[in-house]
Amino acid sequence: MISVLVDTNVFIDVFGPETQFKKWSSDTILALKEESQFILTPIVWAELSSMAPSEDELAFTLARLNLVREALPFPAAYRAGMAHMQYRRAGGLRDRTLPDFLIGAHALIRSHRLLTRDAARYRAYFPSLDIISPETHPL
Repeated sequence: MISVLVDTNVFIDVFGPETQFKKWSSDTILALKEESQFILTPIVWAELSSMAPSEDELAFTLARLNLVREALPFPAAYRAGMAHMQYRRAGGLRDRTLPDFLIGAHALIRSHRLLTRDAARYRAYFPSLDIISPETHPL
């Protein structure tokens, strides 16, 4: 079984309003479900908090995916901070915030694949990260 850290945008596509990526995200989750263990990080959990009026309702919404909750490893936090610093020194704006770097570094340090629809955001700072995205796995 492979481990797949699911990015916030994929959950929003699947459980939120209609987007151009809803079908891809939903179909990819279904295709991976039998062979994968989906990983949920506290960073993604925080970003999803606006999707439900209570934590219990959010947990209920995501329950059918049998997510494994995994704490952010300290080496991933450090790696994310270094990548974020590199991004800012290269002129990166604050619209690309630290959570993206924490998610990418977590997946990399724990050797998870990353399921996201924003592969370019991660590839630039985590080039060896195994990414599942519309670009790498079109339906």
